[in-house]
Amino acid sequence: MTQPKEFTHFDQAGQARMVDVSQKADTVRQAVAAGVIEMSPECLQLVSNTAIAKGDVLGVARLAGIMAAKKVDELIPLTHPLPLTRADIDFRLDTEKSCIEITATIGITGKTGVEMEALTAVSMAALTIYDMCKAVDKGMVIGNIRLLSKSGGKSGTYIRNDRK
Repeated sequence: MTQPKEFTHFDQAGQARMVDVSQKADTVRQAVAAGVIEMSPECLQLVSNTAIAKGDVLGVARLAGIMAAKKVDELIPLTHPLPLTRADIDFRLDTEKSCIEITATIGITGKTGVEMEALTAVSMAALTIYDMCKAVDKGMVIGNIRLLSKSGGKSGTYIRNDRK
């Protein structure tokens, strides 16, 4: 059994701190996160046909996800402001499961990773879909938000296995 890593966001006295990354080398880093929003078949059909009264649901959700990835340092304490070099948000409509699968791929050349940016992008895209579709279906469920992979940095590559 491996020992747990130390928590780096606490100083010797146990006080919260932002980690000093000034001595770390810049590396190319990427993180991919995913999540899902389940909805009624009728609502999914409206989204698919761009027939929701508020407009292009997926276009607006894509922009919301990108904007959120760029503002993580304002939302999550102790994260660093990052100059992102890539932010892609993709959607897959699954009529069989009546859901939209959301994937965010975020990249940077920098001193710290972009996992939180990818997870936040997926979350905000899902919340935007909910907001734009709630007049049709208030019973939508957002879930299974998770990191699929990350690369770069000292800890190297991580690829999620299929655990639930």
